[in-house]
Amino acid sequence: MTIGAGTANRIDARAKSVRELLNGVRYTIDFYQREYKWTTDNIAELLADLEDKFLSSYDPEHERFMVEHYPQYFLGSIVISHKDGQSFIIDGQQRLTSLTLLLVYLHNRTKGRDDAANITDVKDLIFSTRFGKKAFNLDVDDRTRCMETLFSGDPFDATDEAEAVRNIDARYKDIHELFPESLRNGTLPFFIDWLLENVRLVEITAYSDDDAYTIFETMNDRGLSLSPTDMLKGYLLANITDPEERVAANDVWKQQMLKLISVGKEEEADFFKAWVRAKYARTIRDRKKDATNKDFEKIGTAYHRWIKDERKHIGLDRSGDFRYFVDNLLARYSDLYIRLLNAARVMTPGLEEVYYNAQNNFTLQYPLMLAPIRPEDDKETVQRKLRLVATYIDILTFRRVVNFRQNAYSTIVYTMFNVMKDIRDFDLFALHGTLKAKLAEMREDFSAMPNFYLHQQNPYQVHHMLARMTAHIERESGMETSFATYVARDIKKPFEIEHIWAERYERHTDEFATREEFLQYRQHVGNLVLLPRGFNQSLNDGPYEQKSPAYFAQNLLARSLNEQCYQNNPSFLAYVRRSGLPFHPHPQFKKADVDERQALYQAICEEIWSPARLDREVVG
Repeated sequence: MTIGAGTANRIDARAKSVRELLNGVRYTIDFYQREYKWTTDNIAELLADLEDKFLSSYDPEHERFMVEHYPQYFLGSIVISHKDGQSFIIDGQQRLTSLTLLLVYLHNRTKGRDDAANITDVKDLIFSTRFGKKAFNLDVDDRTRCMETLFSGDPFDATDEAEAVRNIDARYKDIHELFPESLRNGTLPFFIDWLLENVRLVEITAYSDDDAYTIFETMNDRGLSLSPTDMLKGYLLANITDPEERVAANDVWKQQMLKLISVGKEEEADFFKAWVRAKYARTIRDRKKDATNKDFEKIGTAYHRWIKDERKHIGLDRSGDFRYFVDNLLARYSDLYIRLLNAARVMTPGLEEVYYNAQNNFTLQYPLMLAPIRPEDDKETVQRKLRLVATYIDILTFRRVVNFRQNAYSTIVYTMFNVMKDIRDFDLFALHGTLKAKLAEMREDFSAMPNFYLHQQNPYQVHHMLARMTAHIERESGMETSFATYVARDIKKPFEIEHIWAERYERHTDEFATREEFLQYRQHVGNLVLLPRGFNQSLNDGPYEQKSPAYFAQNLLARSLNEQCYQNNPSFLAYVRRSGLPFHPHPQFKKADVDERQALYQAICEEIWSPARLDREVVG
């Protein structure tokens, strides 16, 4: 569609597939618009939406050509200002940047596959070459080094980079971790075809900045385009018949929305999704072809409409019900949600597990923790319920990690929704009993630890696990420690995974018949510790006998390899005696030593993630 006669005031609008939008076209961003601010939640929601829409049509019996007839998916619009032969993104860079990162991930994931030759190549949608010069199709100078590194499949050091670049690196890691298991194997070629041809965006192009910004402002003018939260507010307040009560409820609403927005721009919408799902959703879409959206999905896309449609189920009948919903329920649960968000961002005494779960990218913890909270619960009961649920999540996720089970949103949402329903409005003792029973019913536990190893899909979980073990044994030994420092990925000198064995097969030919066998065993977690990045690099590929003295100057988990750790160290030795953990020094580090450290790590994990932790909330 074209509006306007001359080029200067012409506005073009056209729906384009991902391929049409990015193939051979370069977009850039003005220097004053270069922040990229999508969060883990945004990436998780995008991947879940794409997975759901694709799987609603996919059938393993289909031929590839049938993907052409799958339904299209609308990803939104972008506004472009075309000037001086370049296309500047005025609105939509968050979406386009995230889409580009997804394409980079898909490019890297398909490399080396047996069927790679039959998978659609996406690299032309990531970069193009003109006059012998390669540039990314989303061409922003200060992002180039990061994008080149990610495209090559190498880890990127985001230390000292701008916020946008750090976020790009972090969101790529999120995609790597959260990409749905259901799309990873034989389904992947079908999904890539669907993404490129059936996912569409509307590109609105103006030929002057003034026109482009006018379009942008019109599309985002809150006075003309009401958000779901605005529409929900109008519906709720309109049903409060007393004018004075309506004014008072409006004041409560404004106060709570300001609190949420101060925490994050999208948090008001995210709060309503979490709260309404936690307390009222009864159904979720079946994970099968042609399944229709149920309560859980409808709340996610239009919570304002769902509340109106389900007013009787929620208990909204008379004017007083609407007033109570705003003054009491909304105010109480939004304050609680904000408290949880803050605990997820900064380690908070009494809510440490909330921080652990956030570091593990478990985005479903908020509705799960809100589910059992009753309006009449006192502060202590609320605190205990929150810790019970957060601890349950913490134990569940790491049992799954050790058993090579994914904790991605799409993989676990169905199970977590049923837990959410099962614990809704439970009292403290019923909650404790239910969660402990659910852990007892799990097939996964830490008995799988002897076979657990680092691989391409789990480096962040392994890093988290090593950070937890390190901080735990230091804390139990009376030492100052900081899990947040060990797990952080964006501080000046973050910690990274160190392989105790250097990648030198020739040193291990007495125990391994082939290099491949050695490399596989080298990935066992018993062969891993955490060390500061610079120190880790300084060790280079030295033999264990050279590394061991250096380990003694590091954190307690690394130090415990060295014999000196067991001398004149009464607090640590007391902890070893008290816990019965099989710590001992390793003068050398052979295959048997890896196995012994693996057994030690299993015992530490069983202590950290013991279901007995749930009991502390109901004792005393």
